[in-house]
Amino acid sequence: MSFTVAITGRPNVGKSTLFNRLLEQRKAIVDDISGVTRDRQYGVADWNGKTFNVIDTGGFVPDSDDVFEREIRKQVRIAIDEADAVIFMTDAAVGITDLDESMADLLRRSSKPVFLVVNKVDNSERQILATEFYALGFDNVFFLSAMTGSGTGEILDALTTLITEDDSDENKRISELPKFAIIGQPNVGKSSLLNALVGQERTIVSDVAGTTRDTIHTHYNLFSKEFILIDTAGLRKKNKEKDDLEFYSVIRAIRAMDEADVCLLVLDAEKGITAQDVSICSLAVRKGKGVVVLVNKWDLVENKATNTARDYEKQLKEKLAPFTDFPVIFISAKEKVRIFKVIEKALEVYSSKSQKIPTSKLNEVMLKAVEAYHAPVVRGHSVKIKFITQLPTHVPSFAFFCNYPDDIKTPYKNYLENQLRSNFNFSGVPVRIFFRKK
Repeated sequence: MSFTVAITGRPNVGKSTLFNRLLEQRKAIVDDISGVTRDRQYGVADWNGKTFNVIDTGGFVPDSDDVFEREIRKQVRIAIDEADAVIFMTDAAVGITDLDESMADLLRRSSKPVFLVVNKVDNSERQILATEFYALGFDNVFFLSAMTGSGTGEILDALTTLITEDDSDENKRISELPKFAIIGQPNVGKSSLLNALVGQERTIVSDVAGTTRDTIHTHYNLFSKEFILIDTAGLRKKNKEKDDLEFYSVIRAIRAMDEADVCLLVLDAEKGITAQDVSICSLAVRKGKGVVVLVNKWDLVENKATNTARDYEKQLKEKLAPFTDFPVIFISAKEKVRIFKVIEKALEVYSSKSQKIPTSKLNEVMLKAVEAYHAPVVRGHSVKIKFITQLPTHVPSFAFFCNYPDDIKTPYKNYLENQLRSNFNFSGVPVRIFFRKK
């Protein structure tokens, strides 16, 4: 497993700001409200040619009854267990607090190397105040300002001395694995699906809508299948955005789509498909992502007649038209029903999406289809398609070379797409067709 660093500390000391600084991008949501980060968040940082994983944790509150703080505590402990080194973050502006003391207690018992980081040291007066943190008794103490980035070089130098070349290579390999994003509206069971797949409490699952605010990456490596799962915050309608956090979450979910190869769209079986689901799906298709539709909570649907699933699927596809060639799986994340089918399908769609069809095979099959049904004559021109080739793009795209590329209308284009789909397996994959002058 590659080298991992966890950032821990009480709420609001700037953990997520440092996390974003190390990753050189805004991945964690940062806000002045404490408790914005609830789950462990993962990212990959790169320093002087060495890469390592960074985990951002929620703020540690040892004895609170608040449901989220209790869960955060559990997540922090897991993060410390998973990490090879721990950054313990404190705040020079506030000084040592009881929470810092109890966190220091927890970390002194750990055998992992701990780097004490005193944040918000951005002037000489704070520099003097910061010296009190030596009292916590850690050997490696660093003064920095996560906001401006001053002093982050020193901590990165210290961390990377612990990393070997092999760790770094392993990180590169992991970044090339297939990525599956779990998308859908709030409370349809995305996090429960993730936990069912991974078989451990990787995300906080609760019935409070909006529990997951960040996207969360999980490295899956079981049963000789390996990929990255991305759990996203639920996508809501625009008018319901109560606060900035919600807005960031939507942006984050859309960014997760960009990162993913295949999107697993989770629907609630009882609620059926809504306009919002349709727009999430068409966004994924527009972005050229593979799509697998998962109908969750199928166990709760009353009086399932013989053909309910078939009828349900038919209605789904009518609503999601024109893109209808995608797999639909009826699951129950809670009861773990057909969970592994989800993985198999997602990997299948991934390999269909990455397939490269030899030009000779493509022409042999598609020119026959053109012969069987010619493009309609437009303005007295008969359109002749002479040659077809697959373009070197991420989304399967095909160029048809012909004499009048502008005269080919949508119905014929749809015919060609259907022929491509029935001859080569593109289930769940958007296909793009271009006509070019030969």
